[in-house]
Amino acid sequence: MGAVSNVLGGLMFIVLCVLQRSKAIWLNLPATGTKCVSEEIQNNVVVLADYVVISDDHVHHPTLTISTKVTSPYGNTLYHLENTTHGQFAFTTSEAGNYLACFWIEGCNPGGGGVSVNIDWKMGIAAKDWESVARKEKIEGVELELRKLQGALEAIHENLLHLKSREAGMRTMSEATNAQVAWFSIMSLGICIMVSITQISYLKRYFQKKKLI
Repeated sequence: MGAVSNVLGGLMFIVLCVLQRSKAIWLNLPATGTKCVSEEIQNNVVVLADYVVISDDHVHHPTLTISTKVTSPYGNTLYHLENTTHGQFAFTTSEAGNYLACFWIEGCNPGGGGVSVNIDWKMGIAAKDWESVARKEKIEGVELELRKLQGALEAIHENLLHLKSREAGMRTMSEATNAQVAWFSIMSLGICIMVSITQISYLKRYFQKKKLI
């Protein structure tokens, strides 16, 4: 049983190392202006992020706050919070594309100390609360590891389908572009031939009129 558990644990570790979409991001916010992070995410993916403000000049600016805004690829506001030092946003994507999370210092802070924002960004299986799943379904040990492995494999399968779909779309676009370029080349060649024939015919008539030939 211990050997099986170790094997499952190893497989789970390998799958999560390949698949895991969890990362810590540090942003240094300027005194004025906005800094954003973007992530290209496909449709129907769970996103969970925690952020906290860390001031480099906490003695002089102990209560410095920021504003946060998260928007979808089509500009829809998914999260907006002002005057805060920490927060969390979570959503399930309804459209594929670049999702943007922007942060800026609230109010005016000219010449103030630096402010950093630590963001713990998780997506897909990395954002799933497995402790709640285990409590709800009363599973643990090997069964829980198998459930995690199943979730990881399903996520990998969905990612592969997404990549296959994108590759098919790019191939179709490439083939259409090649066809258009080919027709344009043929038309250009035909026009050049017609212009050449017209010029030769004109020059021939001109020389005959001038009795040069």
